[in-house]
Amino acid sequence: MNAKIRRQLKNRKRRIERRLGQTNLGGCSQPMFTARHIHYEIADRSRGTAHGGIGAIHALAHQIGLIDAIDDRLHVLKRHLPFHESDHVLNFAYNALCDGTCLQDIELRRNDEVFLDALGARRIPDPTTAGDFCRRFTPADVDTLQDIFDDVRIGVWSQQPDAFFDQAIIDMDGTLVATTGACKQGMDIAYDGTWGYHPLVLTLANTGEVLRLVNRPGNRPSHDGAAAQVDQALAACIRGGFRRVLLRGDTDFSQTEHLDRWDADGRVRFLFGFNAMPNLVDIAQRLPERVWQPLQRPPRYAVRTEPRQRRDRVKEQVVVEREFENKRLQSEEVAEFNYQPTACRESYRMVVVRKNISVAKGEKVLFDEVVYFFYLTNDWLAEMHEIVFTANERCHQENILAQLLGGVRALHAPVDNLVSNWAYMVMTSLAWNLKAWWALTLPEAPGRWHDRHRAEKQWVLGIEFKTFVNAFVRLPCQIVKTGRRLVYRLLAWNRYLPIFFRLVSAVHC
Repeated sequence: MNAKIRRQLKNRKRRIERRLGQTNLGGCSQPMFTARHIHYEIADRSRGTAHGGIGAIHALAHQIGLIDAIDDRLHVLKRHLPFHESDHVLNFAYNALCDGTCLQDIELRRNDEVFLDALGARRIPDPTTAGDFCRRFTPADVDTLQDIFDDVRIGVWSQQPDAFFDQAIIDMDGTLVATTGACKQGMDIAYDGTWGYHPLVLTLANTGEVLRLVNRPGNRPSHDGAAAQVDQALAACIRGGFRRVLLRGDTDFSQTEHLDRWDADGRVRFLFGFNAMPNLVDIAQRLPERVWQPLQRPPRYAVRTEPRQRRDRVKEQVVVEREFENKRLQSEEVAEFNYQPTACRESYRMVVVRKNISVAKGEKVLFDEVVYFFYLTNDWLAEMHEIVFTANERCHQENILAQLLGGVRALHAPVDNLVSNWAYMVMTSLAWNLKAWWALTLPEAPGRWHDRHRAEKQWVLGIEFKTFVNAFVRLPCQIVKTGRRLVYRLLAWNRYLPIFFRLVSAVHC
């Protein structure tokens, strides 16, 4: 960023710090909210938008080649009167980035003259037209769109340091998308009685990106069609330059008929949970006691000041008082053995965790229960506890799915059939990928600022979608057209603007 902007940001920061200072206690005899006689007017010339960060998002989409790639390769419309494919796809993503929670919220952006000017658009598709665009997709079109995203993300990855390419971690899981509609083609009833769809989501744990998303009827098992999507994600990661790839999934994804094929590629490792079948439990019970090692889990966080006194466990007290059945973990132990699944020609490493659990009612301990958890992997070098901790880290994908469901609102079914809702999910989830690409595009300056810039990049990658929108998109801006330039004049300050302007400078360069 230039010196003028840097000076303005420092002045804004200094003013707010002075205002919030602990020693600034003047006027405390009155309530802080003292505004009176409030009036509203409409400006004659000045015009502004609440989502000034959308311009930087759009500039990023141009810079990484997303818009041109969509128009060149995705052919859904027969005639471009007046919209192109990229207009529709970005319309879904920008709606999510501008606090839209449903198709109808597109109408708010469509009738916002300043928002249209900010993107240089004469008009954008209305909600009905957007829904019709979803219905024009075929399964091949949705796959093409995801292939386009893969090519774009590989271009973004190419800007990362060499350490970024050590290992890609691909997580996979299914999630239920409920719907109250009765006429949505392809919907079905899930195992828990939920009517709707059961999309499969593959994410890259390194950055949180959605690599692959496939919509399926609600009654399909989690692993249905997963192998084909894993192969697509594998190909993208290896083509993008990753030297190794780790596949992770829970017990539903231990697809034994594909393990030999993945193991044959020396670059691929897998780590899947495995069902505690009777034969595996029998093997674990017959293991000599000397092979079991205590499993010591690291602390969840490091205490930076002084340890604080733990608060009373209110929930535990209620369980004891009402004599509910209460299970307490007493200890964990880990061991391993070789195991050849029925569908495999090769033997693999099976790591087993033995959990010793006491079952109590009230203050009385009824009995001790032993539960086994199994993890199948072709990683023969890592320690047993590392295998377990790496498998447990897959649970973070649940947080990403929660963001896609409640933050981005991508895992919803507002259209009328299986494929059209699939297209809606893929296009709306682009908003989440744009967040990741935003973070990856942030430059890391050499020298004394390197560590700070890297920490900021990791922070943006890890924050929730709402936090990202509040920090970098919901920026009050005045839109000014001067000559051949479109100027976004920020009207407020927040502490994330230095990061914002570093991204803007990188995109302009």
